[in-house]
This record gives sequence, C-alpha cells and structure tokens, in this order.
Amino acid sequence: MNLRGNCPAKVDEKGRLKIPAVFLDALKEYGSHFYITSPTGESARIYPMKVWSEIENKLAKVSSQNRAKRKFLMRTSYYGQTVELDGQGRVLVPAVLRESAQMKGEVDVFGNLDYLEVMNHTRVLDEMKNSPYTEEDDRALEDLGI
Repeated sequence: MNLRGNCPAKVDEKGRLKIPAVFLDALKEYGSHFYITSPTGESARIYPMKVWSEIENKLAKVSSQNRAKRKFLMRTSYYGQTVELDGQGRVLVPAVLRESAQMKGEVDVFGNLDYLEVMNHTRVLDEMKNSPYTEEDDRALEDLGI
C-alpha cells in the first residue's frame, strides 16, 4: 500500500473524520476495520488492522522489560481504539485522542505509506514553521539510502 500526499478534511462535531476519497479506495483494500491511535497524543494515526497486527507481532518478539516497548504500548493503548468505517467513509476518532490532538474542524490527512496521519491544521503549520527541513535532514536520509 502506498498512501501518499496530503488532503484537507474536517472532523465533525461528533468526532467523525470522513476519510478523503484519495485515500479511501487504498484503505478499503485492507477491509473496513482500523486501529486509530497515537504515540504522542499530538496527531492520530489510522492503521489498517493488517498493518497494526504486523506492528503488534513485532512488538510481541521484544522483551516486556524493554522500556521503549512499554512506553509505546501504554500510549498507543491509552489513545487507541479499533474502529469501523461507516457507510459514508467515516471513522470515529477516540474522544481522548481528539481532545489531546485538538481535532476539531479543519485537519490535514497525510499518507504515510501504510497508515494515515491526521493533524490539526494549525498544528501542521506551526510544526512546519518551528521545525524546518534542513541539510542535516537531507544527510540523515542520505545515510538511509534515500
């Protein structure tokens, strides 16, 4: 799956996000169930259940004493919820995550290869302004062969 690009969207007063059409068909290939979560509470990640299950399988192989694993699981469980796509192509963002990520009204939906990331539009603009892309970022990607 190659989810890419950005599409503006809205979270309605009931906390439902209509998945932009540009991403919907690709997501539907993986079914209608998703895991919505966040490791930080600043944005929502929407994983097809198949992708999230692969993450869980990898985590299951890591020692339960691993601090990073425990922190990740605590946060993704706290903010996370399994959801189903409704007939209108919407998913309900969990209330605790909606509040933490300030998801009301205008949001941006980013394709991140195998999951979607949803952020408050103002937060996206602030993030891009406060954390500009640098030559150091280029070098880091070059070290990865990109």
